[in-house]
Amino acid sequence: MTNSPPWPLAVPLEGPRLLLEPLRVAHAEEAVVFLGDARLHTYIGGEPPSRGEVEERYRRQSAGHSPDGSQGWLNWMLRARAGGRLVGTVQATLTRPLPGLLRAELAWVVGHDFQGRGYAKEGAAVMAHWLRDQGVSAFAAHVHPHHHASAAVAKALALHPTGTLHEGEQLWTDAVPPAPVTGETPPSGAS
Repeated sequence: MTNSPPWPLAVPLEGPRLLLEPLRVAHAEEAVVFLGDARLHTYIGGEPPSRGEVEERYRRQSAGHSPDGSQGWLNWMLRARAGGRLVGTVQATLTRPLPGLLRAELAWVVGHDFQGRGYAKEGAAVMAHWLRDQGVSAFAAHVHPHHHASAAVAKALALHPTGTLHEGEQLWTDAVPPAPVTGETPPSGAS
């Protein structure tokens, strides 16, 4: 366990159309409905999980930190105000790469039947705003290069692609990219 200050804990948050509920194991029963849709896994990979697998994952994640304490884990379920159904999740993995620097790796998943309604943008924006209020000063996300909807969410969060790939996903960050050397072509996505 590190001697770092404790990690922030997820609290209920609200957006115009969404309620962000801190993750609980009890969410698994409802979440497995959208997580179990094979169409969802086109870009996020893997196979649709069973209810037991979702419960076990949520049990680990709801601890709020990694077993060794080196990461903070914040997870919210997105619940639509209209109709009251769970439509997706947003999460942040927190690290302290340098003393005084709190960094968040963001992720979002919206069930296939709820995509195209702006839920990921809204949920991610509400989460990022709250994280800034908690002292997070650097953001990143990994987005599949062909997942244009997730790229739009990253852009809405003022992230830009870095060209760095990890496990088939491109790193997006809010760090200012270095200026190209005179005569050098800027990396894809840079302006």
